[in-house]
Amino acid sequence: MAIARMGSITLDCADPPALAAFWRSLLGGEITRTGERYVSVRFPGGLLTAMRVPGYRPPTWPRGELPKQIHLDVVVDDLDAAVIESVKLGARLAPEQYAPTVSRVLIDPAGHPFCVCLPVGPLSD
Repeated sequence: MAIARMGSITLDCADPPALAAFWRSLLGGEITRTGERYVSVRFPGGLLTAMRVPGYRPPTWPRGELPKQIHLDVVVDDLDAAVIESVKLGARLAPEQYAPTVSRVLIDPAGHPFCVCLPVGPLSD
């Protein structure tokens, strides 16, 4: 029996409305809560919150002093189309790609790396 359930994925940033708008458009979600320091996006399967952090500095991953702390994998049916749409929404393609035939690494408008990935087969235990 689980003792907890998943709440929200929260991403630090300098501009919560802009980051939430990016993720809302990419994931097909809707803005559900806003406050002075945060904006939440509900999407099929979850909730993502963009949280303003004073003095926010984006990760400099894959090189540099500020490593990534988390990254999201977004499942898509067409990698090329997902990259094009993500870039139109404000993302940028990461300089290093590790498995470009099955996933592409992008950077969201606040500097967080994320991957668009082809679906994987069923997980086994």
